[in-house]
Amino acid sequence: MKLGLINSAWVQANRPTKFGLEQTKRIGFDTIDIFIDPTDCDVVEKMLIKRECDRLGLPIVSIACVAVGLIDFNPSVQRFHLERCKAYLDLAYEYEACNVLMVIGEYIWNREVIPPAEQWATGVKHLQALGAYAERLGVEIAIELEPFHLSLVNNVETMVKFLDDVNRPAVKANIDVSHLVLSKVKPEEVSRLKGRATHVHISDCDGKVHGDLPPGRGVVPFEPYLKAIKDLEIDGTISIELEYSPDPEKIVEWVEEAYRETDKRMRAAGLRG
Repeated sequence: MKLGLINSAWVQANRPTKFGLEQTKRIGFDTIDIFIDPTDCDVVEKMLIKRECDRLGLPIVSIACVAVGLIDFNPSVQRFHLERCKAYLDLAYEYEACNVLMVIGEYIWNREVIPPAEQWATGVKHLQALGAYAERLGVEIAIELEPFHLSLVNNVETMVKFLDDVNRPAVKANIDVSHLVLSKVKPEEVSRLKGRATHVHISDCDGKVHGDLPPGRGVVPFEPYLKAIKDLEIDGTISIELEYSPDPEKIVEWVEEAYRETDKRMRAAGLRG
């Protein structure tokens, strides 16, 4: 598999787009994931990203989309977010990316006011429509497994059920290693996603709360999870996801550490090189 980076690491440290892309290539990453909202970004920035990635030989694999409004109870909000998600898929096509990484949100009001089944059905309906749109474009949607109690998809069981209910070939799973640990998903459960996963995120955490740290700074036991991922035989990318650096002035060192530690673990697992 290839090793990538989500460029939000640079964005959160307020570093210019060009700088972040150049550093990503210099450090040694094979690919880049782009955190961008096509409805809130001008054409200059959009074109800069594509031109620089082409110049650097840094393929764009995934575009991250937080789409929690898809399951809002207001139809007007749902319609807006459907069109917004289509804009992400259009941009993935323009960028020649493989997928749009999609976070579909959480049950509201502690699952007590609106029946959970109704919110679930709303999410399924909209992902069916978006899946059909993605298929026309030749791109995929990677649903992220979120490690939070009220997330619609928060473990392998709910991921499999969601993919079954959506039943569109372009809608697949994203596997996030630290999220699996936080959701108490055992490595052997990952095998249920064989043929159904298209993208991987990797980071570390303290085992209690969402952290997105460089591997080695937390408690994640990477070896069994990377072995399980290797057994899935995904022809794709493992992308490092880093949350806010504790020292933005040292963001380059933070990313270099994450690259070094992830590369080492991937090679030991036979996933790279």
